[in-house]
Amino acid sequence: MPVRLEVCVDSAEGLEAAVAGGAQRIELCSALDVGGLTPSKGLMALAAKMPVPVYVMIRPRAGDFIFDAASRDVMLADIDAARESGLAGVVLGASLGDGRLDVDLLALLVKQSRGMGRTLHRAFDLVPDADEALEQAISLGFERILTSGLAVRAPDGMALLRHLADRSAGRIAIMAGSGITPANAAHIIAGTGVAEIHASCRLPVTFVDEALVGFGFAARQQYRTSSVVVAEMREALSAL
Repeated sequence: MPVRLEVCVDSAEGLEAAVAGGAQRIELCSALDVGGLTPSKGLMALAAKMPVPVYVMIRPRAGDFIFDAASRDVMLADIDAARESGLAGVVLGASLGDGRLDVDLLALLVKQSRGMGRTLHRAFDLVPDADEALEQAISLGFERILTSGLAVRAPDGMALLRHLADRSAGRIAIMAGSGITPANAAHIIAGTGVAEIHASCRLPVTFVDEALVGFGFAARQQYRTSSVVVAEMREALSAL
């Protein structure tokens, strides 16, 4: 079975690079340096013009995934904005205080996103019981789970990724993400049996404009999506 590549981006330039490199699906965010937040309506509108499916991150702030009523309302409105923009799907996640999935809130978000594709994001990687969370995600109607196997990086969570891929038995896709590169993608796929890979495919960029850095308008070290790395990842996957 061919392995599908999803690339996460957080800018107009990132969108163009992902498409140019051959991404088969895009996760659209802002602020990838904190794991991705909901992007602007303008970026959503631009992404809807891309020739590949785009799923938009629905996450109103950085930090944990425990959301109050105000954040819930923001998320519901952002789902509406994603639909109105014509995007293919949404990326959702919410936690309870003990790390388990907030099934009640997720059910509300899933209902709001009816007719759209749905990915459960790496809030999954904080759960105390992966098997329980897997069954909950299936019951809620998610298409896939983005996970590193409850590790910080997917290469360190391969045993659990394999377990999840086996246990899912085709009922939901397991998409491996975090720390995946063209150099290790084949090894991870062979060791886990996942059929989808998620990666940022970014390269470091150092800002040398001292004014921008000094005023705080730019961090000296940044990362940008590279069409070259995306193409290298596609080549690594096509060789399987």
